[in-house]
Amino acid sequence: MAEEADRDAGVQTGTPYDDVFRTMLNDCRQLIIPLINEVFGENYTGDEQVVFFPNEHYLNQQDGEEDKRVTDGSFSIIGAESRKYLLECQSNPDSSMLVRMFEYSTQVALDEGKVVGNTLEVEIPGCAILFLRSTGNTPDTMYIHFKFRDGFFTYDIPVIQMQRYSLEELLEKDLLFLLPFYIFTYDRKLKEYNANEEKLFALKAEFRMIADHLNELEYRGQISTYYKKTIIEMSEKVVDNLAAKYSNIKKEVRSVMGGKILEYEAKTLLRQGQQEGIQIGRQEGLQMGQQKGRLENLVQNVRSLMKTMGWTADQAMDMMLVSEEDRKAIASRFHA
Repeated sequence: MAEEADRDAGVQTGTPYDDVFRTMLNDCRQLIIPLINEVFGENYTGDEQVVFFPNEHYLNQQDGEEDKRVTDGSFSIIGAESRKYLLECQSNPDSSMLVRMFEYSTQVALDEGKVVGNTLEVEIPGCAILFLRSTGNTPDTMYIHFKFRDGFFTYDIPVIQMQRYSLEELLEKDLLFLLPFYIFTYDRKLKEYNANEEKLFALKAEFRMIADHLNELEYRGQISTYYKKTIIEMSEKVVDNLAAKYSNIKKEVRSVMGGKILEYEAKTLLRQGQQEGIQIGRQEGLQMGQQKGRLENLVQNVRSLMKTMGWTADQAMDMMLVSEEDRKAIASRFHA
Protein backbone atom coordinates (compact mmCIF):
# COMPACT_ATOMS: atom_id res chain seq x y z
CA MET A 1 0.00 0.00 0.00
CA ALA A 2 2.75 2.44 0.95
CA GLU A 3 4.80 1.39 -2.09
CA GLU A 4 1.79 2.14 -4.29
CA ALA A 5 1.52 5.59 -2.69
CA ASP A 6 5.18 6.19 -3.48
CA ARG A 7 4.70 5.18 -7.09
CA ASP A 8 1.64 7.41 -7.40
CA ALA A 9 3.63 10.36 -6.05
CA GLY A 10 6.43 9.67 -8.50
CA VAL A 11 8.99 8.98 -5.78
CA GLN A 12 12.46 8.52 -7.22
CA THR A 13 14.34 5.26 -6.92
CA GLY A 14 17.13 4.45 -4.48
CA THR A 15 17.17 5.12 -0.76
CA PRO A 16 16.92 8.93 -0.57
CA TYR A 17 15.39 9.04 2.92
CA ASP A 18 17.97 6.67 4.39
CA ASP A 19 20.65 8.77 2.73
CA VAL A 20 19.26 11.97 4.25
CA PHE A 21 18.94 10.32 7.66
CA ARG A 22 22.56 9.13 7.59
CA THR A 23 23.75 12.51 6.31
CA MET A 24 22.05 14.26 9.22
CA LEU A 25 23.51 11.76 11.68
CA ASN A 26 27.06 12.12 10.39
CA ASP A 27 27.18 15.77 9.34
CA CYS A 28 24.97 17.35 12.04
CA ARG A 29 25.68 15.03 14.94
CA GLN A 30 25.10 17.60 17.70
CA LEU A 31 21.49 17.92 16.51
CA ILE A 32 20.96 14.32 17.63
CA ILE A 33 21.12 15.32 21.29
CA PRO A 34 17.76 17.19 21.52
CA LEU A 35 16.12 14.24 19.75
CA ILE A 36 17.59 11.80 22.27
CA ASN A 37 16.31 14.02 25.08
CA GLU A 38 12.86 13.97 23.50
CA VAL A 39 12.70 10.24 22.86
CA PHE A 40 14.41 8.86 25.96
CA GLY A 41 13.64 11.60 28.48
CA GLU A 42 17.32 12.42 28.93
CA ASN A 43 18.64 15.78 30.12
CA TYR A 44 21.71 16.32 27.98
CA THR A 45 22.80 19.96 27.71
CA GLY A 46 24.01 19.76 24.11
CA ASP A 47 27.67 20.15 25.06
CA GLU A 48 28.26 16.41 25.16
CA GLN A 49 30.38 14.61 22.58
CA VAL A 50 28.69 12.32 20.03
CA VAL A 51 30.92 9.44 18.91
CA PHE A 52 29.81 7.04 16.18
CA PHE A 53 30.53 3.33 15.88
CA PRO A 54 31.11 1.58 12.53
CA ASN A 55 27.76 1.07 10.80
CA GLU A 56 28.70 -2.25 9.18
CA HIS A 57 28.33 -5.42 11.22
CA TYR A 58 28.76 -9.08 10.32
CA LEU A 59 26.42 -11.59 11.89
CA ASN A 60 27.40 -15.24 12.16
CA GLN A 61 24.75 -17.49 10.66
CA GLN A 62 24.02 -21.10 11.61
CA ASP A 63 25.69 -22.36 8.43
CA GLY A 64 28.91 -20.59 9.40
CA GLU A 65 28.49 -17.83 6.83
CA GLU A 66 28.64 -14.16 7.79
CA ASP A 67 25.72 -11.89 6.94
CA LYS A 68 26.46 -8.19 6.55
CA ARG A 69 24.16 -5.67 8.26
CA VAL A 70 24.34 -1.90 7.87
CA THR A 71 22.82 0.16 10.67
CA ASP A 72 21.61 3.73 10.20
CA GLY A 73 23.25 5.13 13.30
CA SER A 74 24.86 3.64 16.39
CA PHE A 75 26.72 6.04 18.63
CA SER A 76 27.62 7.05 22.17
CA ILE A 77 26.84 10.33 23.86
CA ILE A 78 29.70 11.14 26.21
CA GLY A 79 29.17 13.61 29.02
CA ALA A 80 29.29 12.97 32.75
CA GLU A 81 28.93 9.34 31.68
CA SER A 82 28.79 7.49 28.38
CA ARG A 83 25.60 5.92 26.99
CA LYS A 84 25.00 4.04 23.75
CA TYR A 85 22.13 4.59 21.35
CA LEU A 86 20.88 3.09 18.10
CA LEU A 87 18.56 5.00 15.76
CA GLU A 88 16.94 3.55 12.66
CA CYS A 89 14.79 5.23 10.01
CA GLN A 90 11.91 3.54 8.19
CA SER A 91 9.61 5.05 5.59
CA ASN A 92 6.60 2.94 6.51
CA PRO A 93 5.39 1.23 9.70
CA ASP A 94 6.75 -2.30 9.72
CA SER A 95 6.85 -4.63 12.72
CA SER A 96 9.51 -6.75 10.98
CA MET A 97 11.85 -3.91 11.88
CA LEU A 98 11.95 -5.46 15.36
CA VAL A 99 13.99 -8.39 14.05
CA ARG A 100 16.57 -6.04 12.59
CA MET A 101 16.62 -3.91 15.73
CA PHE A 102 17.34 -7.04 17.78
CA GLU A 103 20.15 -8.05 15.43
CA TYR A 104 21.62 -4.56 15.31
CA SER A 105 21.47 -3.84 19.04
CA THR A 106 22.96 -7.17 20.11
CA GLN A 107 25.75 -6.86 17.54
CA VAL A 108 26.56 -3.32 18.69
CA ALA A 109 26.64 -4.64 22.26
CA LEU A 110 28.97 -7.50 21.30
CA ASP A 111 31.29 -5.22 19.35
CA GLU A 112 32.02 -3.30 22.54
CA GLY A 113 31.58 -6.19 24.98
CA LYS A 114 34.30 -7.52 27.23
CA VAL A 115 34.93 -10.68 29.21
CA VAL A 116 35.77 -10.15 32.86
CA GLY A 117 36.69 -13.40 34.56
CA ASN A 118 33.91 -15.80 33.68
CA THR A 119 31.43 -13.03 32.82
CA LEU A 120 30.62 -11.39 29.48
CA GLU A 121 29.73 -7.74 29.99
CA VAL A 122 27.72 -6.03 27.23
CA GLU A 123 25.71 -2.83 27.03
CA ILE A 124 22.53 -2.94 24.97
CA PRO A 125 22.08 0.51 23.39
CA GLY A 126 18.96 2.56 23.81
CA CYS A 127 17.05 1.88 20.58
CA ALA A 128 14.46 3.97 18.75
CA ILE A 129 12.82 3.88 15.32
CA LEU A 130 11.78 6.87 13.22
CA PHE A 131 8.73 6.09 11.08
CA LEU A 132 8.36 8.74 8.40
CA ARG A 133 4.83 7.50 7.72
CA SER A 134 2.40 6.21 10.30
CA THR A 135 -1.26 5.33 10.74
CA GLY A 136 -3.70 5.35 13.62
CA ASN A 137 -2.55 1.82 14.42
CA THR A 138 1.15 2.68 14.62
CA PRO A 139 2.25 2.15 18.24
CA ASP A 140 4.19 4.65 20.32
CA THR A 141 6.39 1.84 21.59
CA MET A 142 7.49 -1.51 20.21
CA TYR A 143 8.81 -4.33 22.36
CA ILE A 144 11.30 -7.15 22.33
CA HIS A 145 10.27 -9.78 24.84
CA PHE A 146 13.07 -12.01 26.18
CA LYS A 147 12.03 -15.30 27.73
CA PHE A 148 14.47 -16.97 30.13
CA ARG A 149 14.23 -20.20 32.05
CA ASP A 150 13.35 -18.37 35.26
CA GLY A 151 11.63 -15.24 34.02
CA PHE A 152 11.01 -12.60 31.37
CA PHE A 153 12.55 -9.31 30.34
CA THR A 154 10.87 -6.78 28.06
CA TYR A 155 12.94 -4.27 26.11
CA ASP A 156 11.11 -1.09 25.06
CA ILE A 157 11.82 0.56 21.70
CA PRO A 158 10.29 4.04 21.40
CA VAL A 159 8.71 4.94 18.05
CA ILE A 160 9.14 8.43 16.64
CA GLN A 161 6.17 9.19 14.39
CA MET A 162 7.11 12.05 12.09
CA GLN A 163 3.51 12.74 11.12
CA ARG A 164 2.53 13.51 14.72
CA TYR A 165 4.77 16.54 15.01
CA SER A 166 3.56 20.03 14.16
CA LEU A 167 6.07 22.54 12.89
CA GLU A 168 5.66 24.64 16.03
CA GLU A 169 6.47 21.62 18.19
CA LEU A 170 9.59 20.77 16.18
CA LEU A 171 10.89 24.33 16.54
CA GLU A 172 9.94 24.74 20.21
CA LYS A 173 11.65 21.47 21.16
CA ASP A 174 14.69 22.25 19.01
CA LEU A 175 14.15 19.07 16.97
CA LEU A 176 16.06 20.45 14.00
CA PHE A 177 17.25 16.94 13.16
CA LEU A 178 13.70 16.07 11.99
CA LEU A 179 13.10 19.18 9.86
CA PRO A 180 14.26 17.60 6.57
CA PHE A 181 11.40 15.10 6.93
CA TYR A 182 8.71 17.69 7.73
CA ILE A 183 7.12 17.34 4.27
CA PHE A 184 6.02 13.84 5.36
CA THR A 185 3.36 15.47 7.56
CA TYR A 186 1.67 16.37 4.25
CA ASP A 187 2.25 12.96 2.68
CA ARG A 188 -1.43 12.19 2.03
CA LYS A 189 -2.23 15.76 0.96
CA LEU A 190 0.45 16.46 -1.63
CA LYS A 191 -1.83 16.12 -4.65
CA GLU A 192 -4.44 18.36 -3.06
CA TYR A 193 -1.93 21.04 -2.02
CA ASN A 194 -0.20 20.98 -5.40
CA ALA A 195 -3.47 21.87 -7.14
CA ASN A 196 -4.86 24.36 -4.60
CA GLU A 197 -3.25 27.81 -4.69
CA GLU A 198 -4.43 28.82 -1.22
CA LYS A 199 -3.17 25.62 0.41
CA LEU A 200 0.06 25.80 -1.55
CA PHE A 201 0.58 29.31 -0.18
CA ALA A 202 0.06 28.00 3.39
CA LEU A 203 2.58 25.20 2.80
CA LYS A 204 5.09 27.68 1.40
CA ALA A 205 4.60 29.87 4.50
CA GLU A 206 5.54 26.95 6.75
CA PHE A 207 8.77 26.31 4.88
CA ARG A 208 9.51 30.02 4.98
CA MET A 209 9.09 29.77 8.76
CA ILE A 210 11.66 26.96 8.81
CA ALA A 211 14.12 29.02 6.74
CA ASP A 212 13.59 32.12 8.91
CA HIS A 213 14.05 30.10 12.10
CA LEU A 214 17.31 28.59 10.84
CA ASN A 215 18.56 32.03 9.79
CA GLU A 216 17.78 33.37 13.25
CA LEU A 217 19.60 30.49 14.95
CA GLU A 218 22.59 31.06 12.68
CA TYR A 219 22.57 34.80 13.45
CA ARG A 220 22.58 34.08 17.18
CA GLY A 221 25.41 31.60 16.76
CA GLN A 222 23.28 28.67 17.96
CA ILE A 223 23.92 26.67 14.79
CA SER A 224 26.69 26.93 12.23
CA THR A 225 26.22 27.97 8.61
CA TYR A 226 27.20 24.42 7.70
CA TYR A 227 24.41 22.94 9.83
CA LYS A 228 21.89 25.39 8.41
CA LYS A 229 22.82 24.64 4.82
CA THR A 230 22.77 20.90 5.46
CA ILE A 231 19.25 21.02 6.94
CA ILE A 232 18.01 23.13 4.02
CA GLU A 233 19.56 20.96 1.35
CA MET A 234 18.45 17.70 2.94
CA SER A 235 14.92 19.15 3.23
CA GLU A 236 14.99 19.92 -0.49
CA LYS A 237 16.21 16.42 -1.27
CA VAL A 238 13.30 14.85 0.63
CA VAL A 239 10.80 17.18 -1.03
CA ASP A 240 12.25 16.41 -4.46
CA ASN A 241 11.72 12.70 -3.87
CA LEU A 242 8.43 12.64 -1.99
CA ALA A 243 6.81 15.25 -4.24
CA ALA A 244 8.61 14.25 -7.43
CA LYS A 245 5.39 14.50 -9.45
CA TYR A 246 4.15 17.74 -7.87
CA SER A 247 6.06 20.52 -9.57
CA ASN A 248 4.23 23.37 -7.83
CA ILE A 249 5.20 22.09 -4.38
CA LYS A 250 8.82 21.58 -5.40
CA LYS A 251 9.01 25.04 -6.97
CA GLU A 252 7.47 26.89 -4.02
CA VAL A 253 9.49 25.06 -1.37
CA ARG A 254 12.72 25.74 -3.24
CA SER A 255 11.82 29.41 -3.63
CA VAL A 256 11.98 29.88 0.16
CA MET A 257 14.52 27.23 1.14
CA GLY A 258 17.52 28.33 -0.88
CA GLY A 259 17.14 27.59 -4.58
CA LYS A 260 18.74 24.97 -6.79
CA ILE A 261 21.30 22.60 -5.32
CA LEU A 262 24.38 22.49 -7.51
CA GLU A 263 26.70 20.34 -5.44
CA TYR A 264 25.62 19.77 -1.82
CA GLU A 265 26.56 23.34 -1.00
CA ALA A 266 27.05 22.74 2.72
CA LYS A 267 29.87 20.32 2.03
CA THR A 268 31.33 22.74 -0.48
CA LEU A 269 31.40 25.36 2.27
CA LEU A 270 33.09 22.89 4.57
CA ARG A 271 35.69 22.01 1.95
CA GLN A 272 36.33 25.71 1.37
CA GLY A 273 36.80 26.14 5.11
CA GLN A 274 39.18 23.21 5.17
CA GLN A 275 41.16 24.65 2.23
CA GLU A 276 41.33 28.02 3.96
CA GLY A 277 42.52 26.25 7.09
CA ILE A 278 45.20 24.46 5.09
CA GLN A 279 46.31 27.76 3.55
CA ILE A 280 46.44 29.40 6.98
CA GLY A 281 48.38 26.41 8.26
CA ARG A 282 50.85 26.77 5.41
CA GLN A 283 51.29 30.46 6.15
CA GLU A 284 51.78 29.76 9.85
CA GLY A 285 54.24 27.01 8.94
CA LEU A 286 56.15 29.43 6.73
CA GLN A 287 56.22 31.97 9.52
CA MET A 288 57.42 29.31 11.94
CA GLY A 289 60.12 28.33 9.45
CA GLN A 290 61.19 31.94 9.08
CA GLN A 291 61.24 32.32 12.85
CA LYS A 292 63.30 29.15 13.19
CA GLY A 293 65.77 30.40 10.58
CA ARG A 294 66.10 33.76 12.31
CA LEU A 295 66.85 32.06 15.64
CA GLU A 296 69.42 29.84 13.99
CA ASN A 297 71.21 32.94 12.67
CA LEU A 298 71.14 34.53 16.12
CA VAL A 299 72.58 31.39 17.71
CA GLN A 300 75.38 31.29 15.14
CA ASN A 301 76.21 34.98 15.77
CA VAL A 302 76.25 34.42 19.54
CA ARG A 303 78.56 31.44 19.13
CA SER A 304 80.84 33.46 16.86
CA LEU A 305 81.15 36.31 19.38
CA MET A 306 81.75 33.86 22.22
CA LYS A 307 84.58 32.26 20.24
CA THR A 308 86.28 35.40 18.88
CA MET A 309 85.76 37.71 21.88
CA GLY A 310 85.78 35.18 24.67
CA TRP A 311 82.43 36.37 25.93
CA THR A 312 79.73 34.37 27.67
CA ALA A 313 76.44 33.76 25.87
CA ASP A 314 74.74 36.42 28.01
CA GLN A 315 77.46 38.98 27.21
CA ALA A 316 77.14 38.27 23.50
CA MET A 317 73.34 38.64 23.62
CA ASP A 318 73.68 41.87 25.60
CA MET A 319 75.91 43.32 22.88
CA MET A 320 73.48 42.16 20.18
CA LEU A 321 70.49 43.68 22.04
CA VAL A 322 68.60 40.34 21.83
CA SER A 323 64.98 40.51 23.09
CA GLU A 324 63.98 38.67 26.25
CA GLU A 325 61.84 36.20 24.30
CA ASP A 326 64.69 35.39 21.91
CA ARG A 327 67.18 35.15 24.81
CA LYS A 328 65.11 32.33 26.34
CA ALA A 329 64.93 30.48 23.03
CA ILE A 330 68.68 30.90 22.42
CA ALA A 331 69.59 29.97 25.99
CA SER A 332 67.66 26.70 25.63
CA ARG A 333 69.97 25.76 22.72
CA PHE A 334 73.07 26.20 24.87
CA HIS A 335 71.65 24.19 27.77
CA ALA A 336 70.23 21.37 25.64
